[in-house]
Amino acid sequence: MRTEPLPKTRKATITTVHKHNNGLKTAALFGVLWAVLLGLGAIIAAGTRSTTPIWIMALIGVGTTAYGYWNSDKIAIRSMAAYPVTEAQAPQLYQIVRELSVRANKPMPRIYLSPTMTPNAFATGRNPKNAAVCCTEGILHLLDARELRGVLGHELMHVYNRDILTSSVAAAVAGVITSVGQMLLIFGSGDRRNANPLATIAMALLAPFAASLIQMAISRTREFDADEDGAELTGDPLALASALRKIESGVSQLPLPQDQRLVNASHLMIANPFRGGGMRRMFSTHPPMKERISRLERMAGRPLS
Repeated sequence: MRTEPLPKTRKATITTVHKHNNGLKTAALFGVLWAVLLGLGAIIAAGTRSTTPIWIMALIGVGTTAYGYWNSDKIAIRSMAAYPVTEAQAPQLYQIVRELSVRANKPMPRIYLSPTMTPNAFATGRNPKNAAVCCTEGILHLLDARELRGVLGHELMHVYNRDILTSSVAAAVAGVITSVGQMLLIFGSGDRRNANPLATIAMALLAPFAASLIQMAISRTREFDADEDGAELTGDPLALASALRKIESGVSQLPLPQDQRLVNASHLMIANPFRGGGMRRMFSTHPPMKERISRLERMAGRPLS
């Protein structure tokens, strides 16, 4: 990686700030997600004449959420075969992360590299004291220091905004909904005299689809927040915009394989690491890159040249 000094960045001029009520949107989406989960429990309860399934669904959701939350860093780092690096091995990376951490008045996270040339980065950890930042070797070759700073600002804000908890909860609840939906299709809801078979089939088919859509919407909302907050942390929205353009082009040339471990960790990354268009892109956990870049350009008050 090149070790040229970091360029001076100007304070971002916020000419058109769009808050989009993202926090309220996330809360509303979580409400719908839990409503779908409890709705599945209610259908099972109607067939078994017991409310126990509802409580079982809730406990499963809490248990899987807790596991994903406490182990999010280990799971993501392992999936990318990442390895820790020292400051002597990656001096500029340490310099950028330390500067941004001090600027945000937060602890210095652990730093990892992933041995892949697909350009990407992610941050994980249940809180700032237990955070880790991982860059691929490809992104270090692709971006200059200013662009890398923009990317790391974005990733650090995911940790500072507690987005790892948000994504862990969403993924866990969506996973439970999908599993219960599959169980309903296979075993039904119990006593068929007390349950509407059409409603059972419809819920079993539609609930996992709805859960995936809601999880996608939550992830996209948090990406927009991290873009905006990261740009404010670095004071350089155009650096992140430039980085996102390069990353999108780099991923299209060197996408990650569709390995399930990588798929499970892909929502943490700054860009969708897989090649795909059409329906696959429509249902991606990442917002369209063009829209992200446009918002960053509006933050700076001018388009990227």
